[in-house]
Amino acid sequence: MSNAIQNRSLPLTDWGVIDAQGDDAASFLHGQLTQDVLLLRDGQAHLAGYCSAKGRLLATMLVLKMSAQHVLLLMPKANLPATLKRLSMFVLRAKVKLTDASAQWQIRGQLGLLSPDVVPPLVPPAWQVNPFMGGYLISLYPAPAASRSLLLLPAEEVLPSVEPTLDKSAWDLAEVQAGVAFLHGELLDTFVPQMLNYESIGGVNFKKGCYPGQEVVARSQFRGTLKRRLYTAQSLQAGWAPGVEVFVGAEASDQPCGVVVQSAPDDQGGCLLMLVLQTDAATHHADDLHGHSPQGPLLRLLPLPYELLNDI
Repeated sequence: MSNAIQNRSLPLTDWGVIDAQGDDAASFLHGQLTQDVLLLRDGQAHLAGYCSAKGRLLATMLVLKMSAQHVLLLMPKANLPATLKRLSMFVLRAKVKLTDASAQWQIRGQLGLLSPDVVPPLVPPAWQVNPFMGGYLISLYPAPAASRSLLLLPAEEVLPSVEPTLDKSAWDLAEVQAGVAFLHGELLDTFVPQMLNYESIGGVNFKKGCYPGQEVVARSQFRGTLKRRLYTAQSLQAGWAPGVEVFVGAEASDQPCGVVVQSAPDDQGGCLLMLVLQTDAATHHADDLHGHSPQGPLLRLLPLPYELLNDI
């Protein structure tokens, strides 16, 4: 990594790992997730979702394919037990063993704080994997002025003590700024992947075979039925939690037009948020969005840090 990038990291104790091993590990997960696991090269990672039969996300994760016989799923720990239990129900005769391997690994979040002279080619593309010590460094979507990565290391690995530490609030803020949501237990079974913009950030492969909810996900993509999207926003007030509803003030309606998915305090006493919002409200009422109630704190939509696909 260039000397123009200062790396800082912290343990992500709220993340865990599902280990899938066996002759059918990759093929089994290929038939369960929104990502083409068979197409992934050995040592490659990608974003993925696990859906219900109705196409709603039950879990969000990073898939790290070690080989066709060994795949790791990195995900928020709050969702791991239910995901492991549900996946195990469908193993049947497949030659794969699924286990909670969280105790065998440590997951760290790493921010690369960019100097002004850093040019884009020095920032690795999202989902790129590089060996690091005895584990892997997985690049994520960047935040403004910072690259973001997940560092996966064996539990016994010790990082050099000279490495600067990272404050959790800085990591949470960069995560919201990047506009890539991972569900941490709240709002499960609520969104199709496109409502989190997963089709635009590499979380859905539309050329692969069947998986639970595929017909619903494909219909949302190709028939123009998607009416909600993930947006980033700013509030001058703190105290936003996942599940807080969003309203259009002028309509003074009891019906919300969106919901907060993730939030983080900013450095000005306010909050940055990711929220899933009706596209009509975002288009026609962007200056009149309020949290908690139609008279609640005002929200200001921010530009997404990535482009959305055009075929929605």
